Amino acid sequence: MNMMKRLLVPAIAGISFAAPMASAQITLNPISTSQNGIPTDLFDKSAAEIVKYDAFTQRMYVVNGATDSIDIFDVSDPSSPSLFRSVDLSAYGNPNSVDVHPISKRDQVAVAIGSGDATVRGSVVFLNKNGDFLRQLQVGYLPDMCVYGPRGRNLVIANEGEPNDDYTFDPVGSVSIIRTSGSNVEKYSVFEVGFGELTEEDIPGVRISGPEGTTIAQDLEPEYIAICKNGRRAFVSCQENNAILVVDLVRRQVVNAFGLGFVDHSVLGNALDVSDKDDMIRIANWRVKGLHMPDAIACYEAKSEFVKGKKTYIVTANEGDGRDYDGFTDESRLEDLTLDESAYPLGDVLKQRENLGRLNVLTTEGDYDMDDDIEELFTFGTRSFSIFNEDGERVFDSGEFIEVWLAENAPDTFNSDNSENGSDDSRSDAKGPEPEAVEIGTIGETTYAFVGLERVGGIMVFNITDPYAVSFVTYYNNRDFEVEFDEVDFTNVGDAGDLGPEGIDFVSAEDSPNGVPLLIVANEVSGTTTIYEINPAEF
Repeated sequence: MNMMKRLLVPAIAGISFAAPMASAQITLNPISTSQNGIPTDLFDKSAAEIVKYDAFTQRMYVVNGATDSIDIFDVSDPSSPSLFRSVDLSAYGNPNSVDVHPISKRDQVAVAIGSGDATVRGSVVFLNKNGDFLRQLQVGYLPDMCVYGPRGRNLVIANEGEPNDDYTFDPVGSVSIIRTSGSNVEKYSVFEVGFGELTEEDIPGVRISGPEGTTIAQDLEPEYIAICKNGRRAFVSCQENNAILVVDLVRRQVVNAFGLGFVDHSVLGNALDVSDKDDMIRIANWRVKGLHMPDAIACYEAKSEFVKGKKTYIVTANEGDGRDYDGFTDESRLEDLTLDESAYPLGDVLKQRENLGRLNVLTTEGDYDMDDDIEELFTFGTRSFSIFNEDGERVFDSGEFIEVWLAENAPDTFNSDNSENGSDDSRSDAKGPEPEAVEIGTIGETTYAFVGLERVGGIMVFNITDPYAVSFVTYYNNRDFEVEFDEVDFTNVGDAGDLGPEGIDFVSAEDSPNGVPLLIVANEVSGTTTIYEINPAEF
């Protein structure tokens, strides 16, 4: 494993964090790991992508993209899960997401399934909890996520509508709403909320950046959904658009949209490591702005001493994502771009590989005078998680904390990739630790955000009870960095532990099979699903 030559980190400023570990109220204790198949056959094939737990049957449902199946595990003993059934859905397409009806006795599981062809709409397949087929309903193009409302009356689907690879067909994005009536699960109504009537005035600050001729409806790509407590509104992240849409589920229309803005990495508290070729950990301030571009989002209600009354807040994992197709791309290494000389008089120095040269930046942003050189640099994601109020105002951002904490506490594995051990610092030029997954859980009177780091791995836990006064709690990474494997030789990958946390599900003590709060994490690259007990911290 390569050792970093130096560790340069600035002091954390302007962020309301407690000292790492000092305020921890809980710890994560892995008690079991499940996998359906041979580890080498599942490596880097999305064999465990999204996971949902059902308290009534004490089973977990895992999206297995390697076999286009839903794997159902009996977790009545969470320390020793057993495969109950693997449901082959390949005849319907490629499963992307799963959710279980929130009314325990309602015998219904929904699976969002892409067709595998950008020109063909996807569907939702309903199963009973034993995995038997109930019904298939057509929805929009590339349904990427599905979630039930709190009482199960609505199933809401984010139809991402990605283009084909040569960008000759770009379907519209949309949100589908499936309503079920009464106790009769055979009675469904399907509605589609489209974006064809939206204008630029309707979506201030939303990034619309596809190739010439792309409409707003084509450009908007819904990625993830969080439904508020009363079930009336859905918050929909559009990752590439750096935006959240608010959909009224009763009126079935978009009622608000807001761009999420950026983090200024030149400001104290927002530093980052930008090079994988400098042989060191160098977290510093650079004149670069990061677009939030969240993947997973979650929402919750909270009170704060700084705001009157209980309000709804949205938590975002700011992964960042570009459009990189054969027919169109919006990302480039900085070293391959032309910088405006008046804006960046030291451009040649910045473009050196040990400085900003290797950083992946957006090509569609920052050329304000349209003369093919860049006046302002923007990159993908912010290497942080954020909290926004329901009007789109950011009330908290973790800034540089995640990267700084990992540099100080796990320097030998800093910014590693999820498909190779011995890859420390290899993701510094891209999106660093890459916060992608987020789940919210309340234990007692404390509300926690569990943030999955897709590349280096592991779960970071934060106390978000007061969204204006967030504190760090703990971090656990169930990965063995000593096992030798890479994308060429991964014969030992089964011993490497969890790689690439993608989906997280929180289980309260009330719903848990053993009476202890649980966190269930699906890991996309290793194809493993790990169950953690959430225990009181020991001091």
